[in-house]
Amino acid sequence: MRVQIPLLKVQQPIGVFYLSVMPAETILKITDIKRKKSGQGIQREASQKRIKEISEYCSDVDAAFPTPIIIAVYDAQDISITEDCLQFNDKDKIGEVIDGQHRLLGIERSRLAASFHLPVVLLFNLTEEEKAYIFSIINSTQTKVSMSLIYDLFDVAERRSPQKTCHEIARLFNSDEQSPFYNRLKMLGTKEGELSSLSQGTFIKYLLPLISRNPDEDARLLKVNQKPKLNLKLPFQQYFIDSQDEKIYKILFNMFIALRQIFPNEWDDHKNYILSKTTGYGAVMKAFPTLYTIGKENKRLNISFFTECFDKFNQDLISRKLELTSEYFGSNEQAINKLKQIIIDSQNK
Repeated sequence: MRVQIPLLKVQQPIGVFYLSVMPAETILKITDIKRKKSGQGIQREASQKRIKEISEYCSDVDAAFPTPIIIAVYDAQDISITEDCLQFNDKDKIGEVIDGQHRLLGIERSRLAASFHLPVVLLFNLTEEEKAYIFSIINSTQTKVSMSLIYDLFDVAERRSPQKTCHEIARLFNSDEQSPFYNRLKMLGTKEGELSSLSQGTFIKYLLPLISRNPDEDARLLKVNQKPKLNLKLPFQQYFIDSQDEKIYKILFNMFIALRQIFPNEWDDHKNYILSKTTGYGAVMKAFPTLYTIGKENKRLNISFFTECFDKFNQDLISRKLELTSEYFGSNEQAINKLKQIIIDSQNK
């Protein structure tokens, strides 16, 4: 059976290419994904993690894939093209995927391919060198968007999500005059002051895992009025599910007030100490589940409880002859985990 696909011609410095729209099911049937490892193509090995993420995303009621799949069309007799139409046999492979393999494989895995029509770019008469060039340009010129910007965009979202809750908590910590983080977070849209020692993105990076193991999936469930599956290992998830974000804020507020009380100089002087920077903040947040468990068992999550915790931590640092400076704790994840473990170990002494 012959298939006709309408085309829109585009002229750019690289030459002529064509835009169209096809059902995802059709694209999966008529394209090849050739891997560099096999010596046949240019594609890297597929990331199963990325495929799984896209597959799960497909079930989102607002799922969208606006970026086109790029296909290098084979030079074959059964493929014909005019100024506004492409024709081919529906059982033939007509081209090779240059960009978009993970989207296609994720959609295929979701078994929801029938729900998606995808924009495509069709390129003709490409040499292997040209295919590799286009692939490299696409994957080397994309600018990584800062996580602070991504989280800040949740401010305009109307529905609840773990990301939106984290953004609102970060914003409140930065604007509350009683907060230990007052004017200390680098929030988008505000002038960065001398006290700023932590980005909004970093603040949320270590808070989000305490609320959700899979924030995107939880957000999708909430869109269709379903509750996320409860994970008792996450200290803040039940509060989030019950829409008690103020309790999350209060517990964190108590903890960081106590931290500042025990380490006033280290907290205020971020130029010489790491406590209020990524290393210190990340370590405290990673140690938090242990502190939270102890506090819940004793029915105490107030300032005095956390003060006792951090006093033990301080005494342990003194006994180890360690200071909260970059000389003893660097700025990588290894240093964060090292400091986290000291906080946890100090609670048993």
